[in-house]
Amino acid sequence: MPNRYAYLGPAGTFTEAALRQLHPGLTEDASVPCSGVDAVFAMVRKGEVDGGVVPLENSVEGGVTTTIAELINGVPLLISAEAAVPVRFTLAARDGAALADVKRIATHPHALAQVRGWISAHLPEAETFTVSSTAAAAQAVAEPGAPYDAAVCAPIAAERYGLRPLADDIGDRSEAATRFIRLSRPGALPAPTGADRTSLVAFIADDHPGALVELLNQFALRGVNLTRLESRPTGDGLGRYCFCIDAQGHVADAALGEALMGLRRICRDVRFLGSYPCADESTGPARPTRPRATSNADYHDAELWLERIRSGGVA
Repeated sequence: MPNRYAYLGPAGTFTEAALRQLHPGLTEDASVPCSGVDAVFAMVRKGEVDGGVVPLENSVEGGVTTTIAELINGVPLLISAEAAVPVRFTLAARDGAALADVKRIATHPHALAQVRGWISAHLPEAETFTVSSTAAAAQAVAEPGAPYDAAVCAPIAAERYGLRPLADDIGDRSEAATRFIRLSRPGALPAPTGADRTSLVAFIADDHPGALVELLNQFALRGVNLTRLESRPTGDGLGRYCFCIDAQGHVADAALGEALMGLRRICRDVRFLGSYPCADESTGPARPTRPRATSNADYHDAELWLERIRSGGVA
């Protein structure tokens, strides 16, 4: 039987575009849309599908909270691949509608944050409403008696649900992109390619001065570059955090392997999330680098900056 993959649905989401980027030619029967990120994780964990695709971070809005929470908690899964999808939004409505008719707009919260400027400039009186996905917004607008006049969605969603674009490329930032990950049950890791990324979660042993520095030094002393660092609450009480880390390189690399062993020695726990090829072609092979030397002018500039802050000025 062909492999089946779950993804954050409904059909027409950017997540479906990421799935098809990772698996060109995948049939409709082999792709399973889910109503939420947690449902994708559940299907992968139960073995109901061979893998799942969910959004991890957006270049404008940052990390996707529900995905990160599932990676930190629950039965561990591995990230086996990633895809970076450029985010292009369209304002779509039913046939016969005009831009002036749009009073109520539906979209996903992350999408809304990326088109607020356009909406303020072109539809300042319109109300906005958030739903579970941009495709769900398009689907809702297409239904008879819909409570919304238009949807901010991907062009693929507008086409799939029979909507007509009223405006294209309405994002406030043309370079916006979302990073998606493919989840798999624990097993063999992808082989090193020379342009890889390793993801993990580090739980510090106790809260003390320099705890984060100790964690970061495990990478810095071995010349391993970090591409993402995000703190997240552990859920064990206020002030208790873990750190989600993406490092350049593969766990098979000697330097990165040494860094992970160092983390294991000083942390309460380390959850390994996988080593996999980078989707960003600009991310080259991991290699030791030297920080830029600090000049006298840098010290002077920093001193002036601090003085402005202390005097109540704008930094």
